[in-house]
Amino acid sequence: MSKIEDLQLPKRQPHSQTSVAEAFLRMMNVMHAVILRDIRSRFFNHGLGFLIQPMMPVAHLLLLLTIYGVTGRQAVYGDDLYLFFATGLVPSLTFMYISRFMALSIVINKGMLAFPAVHLLDIVFARSVLEIAGMILSVFIMFVLISALGSNPYPADPVEALIAMSLTMILAIGIGIIASVISAMYPFFATIYALSTVCVYLSAGGPIYIQTFPEQVIYIASFNPVFHAVEWIRGAYYLGYPSQDLDKFYLVAWAFLSLAVGLAMERVLRKHILS
Repeated sequence: MSKIEDLQLPKRQPHSQTSVAEAFLRMMNVMHAVILRDIRSRFFNHGLGFLIQPMMPVAHLLLLLTIYGVTGRQAVYGDDLYLFFATGLVPSLTFMYISRFMALSIVINKGMLAFPAVHLLDIVFARSVLEIAGMILSVFIMFVLISALGSNPYPADPVEALIAMSLTMILAIGIGIIASVISAMYPFFATIYALSTVCVYLSAGGPIYIQTFPEQVIYIASFNPVFHAVEWIRGAYYLGYPSQDLDKFYLVAWAFLSLAVGLAMERVLRKHILS
């Protein structure tokens, strides 16, 4: 395994382009070491324990789909129960799992900041890469399971589905960075944030179909950016899906603004976190 204390950084050159390249190489090396440490230390102190991570959202999805099937739930739109609820659960779970685990990134790895080569953003970005990789694997497994259940998991508009999922991941990273910075100063906030994601998850319309609720409830839920991710995904799967409550710009704005705010907070509050 790579050791952070053994990282050999190249000597700096006077040319700005070389300096940028060196900084990028340093960051990649440190992130690689942080990822390896994170994989090994997360479950059972063994690298194979990382395989549990992508199985958690898969188990979550399977449990809910099983409950829906046993209780005789019907698809509100279309004729495929499993596909309809999966289109809402996948973006909801993507946001919840990525942002919630990222909230703990600095708290868990704060001891690594004792090494001069390690910076706060190295830890945060390394965790984001790890969480996204795990979630992509989870989505792939979900696709296979949905196919095994007799459903067709391929969207009618793959480009729109890809854009919506990408924005959901960017949103999760941005909110995750904000939560990680606050949690680094006030560790109890990580628990508060984890509990708050339940409200985000329910109001997004993944496990429950918000559109059957009164207009006042739908209006309140529309302030949740993940709600628009769910609506966007369902619109990509079902041609003619009623998406009058979908605001794509709202999700785009939330995704990139949260990322910008998170990076700005890390920059401004870095000294407080390290003190």
